Amino acid sequence: FYQTMNQIKMNKITSQQIENLFSLPLNELIFKAQKVHNENFEKGDVQLASLISIKTGSCPEDCKYCPQSAHYNVNLKKENLINISEVKKAAKLAKKNGAHRFCMGAAWKKLRDGKDLNTVIQMIKEVKAHGLEACVTLGSITQNQAEKLRDAGLDAYNHNIDTSPDYYKRIITTRSFDERLETIQNVRNVGISVCSGGIIGMGESWKDRAEMLEVLANLE
Repeated sequence: FYQTMNQIKMNKITSQQIENLFSLPLNELIFKAQKVHNENFEKGDVQLASLISIKTGSCPEDCKYCPQSAHYNVNLKKENLINISEVKKAAKLAKKNGAHRFCMGAAWKKLRDGKDLNTVIQMIKEVKAHGLEACVTLGSITQNQAEKLRDAGLDAYNHNIDTSPDYYKRIITTRSFDERLETIQNVRNVGISVCSGGIIGMGESWKDRAEMLEVLANLE
């Protein structure tokens, strides 16, 4: 974590620069965004993805924005880890409908070694067998687990940082911001692509939004 934060302190972009962008007139901001987009995505292609929940509800985390949390009563039907046959069926349909990437999400605080890890590995292999990119979001993972997921063919790992470091404790108490960055580092270390972002509209300030973007922008 401290290595990551030292990289951030070297600042490819600062929170003040981001706040300055926030204050631009809308048309100028759209123009700048379009220019950056064209420089990085010449063809303007959009990747289509399909998402399935492989384990729903009963998550021990207390994220205030999430109906998957066991801390809140939102009448969500709770389900255990689904069968691989259901993943196979969903992946086949996604491919037929034109998806390029198939994402699997599990309501876990962290991935457990043993049966859960082995089942997810089989799910990834099933998705890859259909010619799709495989993406998962499974909570916190170790570098050893990341290696096993990579070896199974995993293309991307989704792990959002949610909000700024300072505001984090206002929305989540069951994990730390440091833990979030640690999992992202574990994923990056083994060569898996990271899909990460945040959430706005949780009562945070514009400064919090800028600081969240500062962390994301300065990660490798």
